[in-house]
Formats: sequence, C-alpha cells, structure tokens
Amino acid sequence: MIKQTYAAILPAAGIGSRMQSVLPKQYLPLAGKTVIEHSLSHLIQHSAISEVVVVLAENDCWFRQLEVAKHPKITLAPGGAERCDSVLSGLHAIKKAEWVLVHDAARPCLTHSDIDLLIEHIETYHQGAILGTQVRDTMKRSDANGNILGTVDREHLWHALTPQAFSVQQLRLALESALLQGVNITDEASAIELSGAACSILPGRADNLKVTRPEDMAMAELFLTQSLSL
Repeated sequence: MIKQTYAAILPAAGIGSRMQSVLPKQYLPLAGKTVIEHSLSHLIQHSAISEVVVVLAENDCWFRQLEVAKHPKITLAPGGAERCDSVLSGLHAIKKAEWVLVHDAARPCLTHSDIDLLIEHIETYHQGAILGTQVRDTMKRSDANGNILGTVDREHLWHALTPQAFSVQQLRLALESALLQGVNITDEASAIELSGAACSILPGRADNLKVTRPEDMAMAELFLTQSLSL
C-alpha cells in the first residue's frame, strides 16, 4: 500500500482576548516553554508529517524569536481576518503533501498517539476525520438571559478537538466555498460538513484541552508535567 503524505497547519494569528493577558495566549510560558512550542512539538517530531505551516498575524513579533522557528520542517504563512482565512493561507503554503492536519496553537497537550489515530484512519479509509470527546455532563439549553429552556439529549454529542485532518484539495475547496457563501466556519469540519462530504469523529484524549481562560493554564501544566515525567 502506498503511504499518504502529510503536512500540518497551526493557525496562530489570534489574539486570545479571554486570557486577559498582554501577550497572545500562544506565547504565554508553560512548563518551561511557550504554549505554541508545546502545541508544535509532536507535529514536528512525527515522522509521517513532512512540513508544518505556522500561520502568523502580520504584526507578530514573537514567533521568530523562538528556537523552534528555525526548525527545517517549519514554513511561515500570513494570517487572515478569520480562522478560515488563515487556514486557507496555510493550505496555499503547503509544498507537496496530500493530507493536512490542522491543529490549534492553543492546544499544548497534543499526544503522538492522537496523531497516529488520525493517520491510521486516513490510511485505512482515505477519508477525513477529527478528534473529539463524547459529552459526559448533562447538557442544558438557555435563552439569552440565562434561563434554562430545556435539557439536551447528550447521546451522540461530542466536543470537537484538533487536529482535524482532511485532503489538502478537499479542505481548500470547502473553505473557499464557505467563504463565498458567507457561512461562519468555526472549525475545518464545519466547512467539510457544508460541502456535503463525509467526515468521521474519532475518540481523542480528554487532556487535549484548549487554553482559553487563565485557569486552563494550570490544568495544561499539570497534564504536561505528568506526561514529561513518564
């Protein structure tokens, strides 16, 4: 069987205003490195991934100062107004890969095993997939004022994680189509869903959290410290 070729994109053009920090959250110190360095580490180290495109804001003055910026797998691309614009920019910067894994810059606890899971799925089924965790808590729907309207059935509900992996051409066409339609795309799978193409969700690790609020940093540091000690 012919192995597929893989690249990764790390959109890192966001500001992360909910972190209440002067620095963008991807550059905050975490377990001896910055958040973005942890987010990149397993993508760079994985033998199946030949190139990693980091998408930066025009005024980013931090990334090039990091040691990881010199890594031979890394290419830089300019960010856009929205996430989908940045991912498209990253797709255009890919040199030769057939498949791409898009990962959040603020998810520093990615593991090698979760990357393996996505790649094994693609090698077996030749179909895009995302990582997710099944909803465990009781889900409530409210109105704009915080009044509960009802309980939502949590069966078959998932929290979408990253990486999200698709054919480079398929994702590019899906994102371009979504932009033309003016649809709000919150993750890459949203664009694939809009296009009508099939997409799988695979059970990823629950510790693959996204750093969004200040309290997330302590949890991420705990997970990273535990993994480094193993």
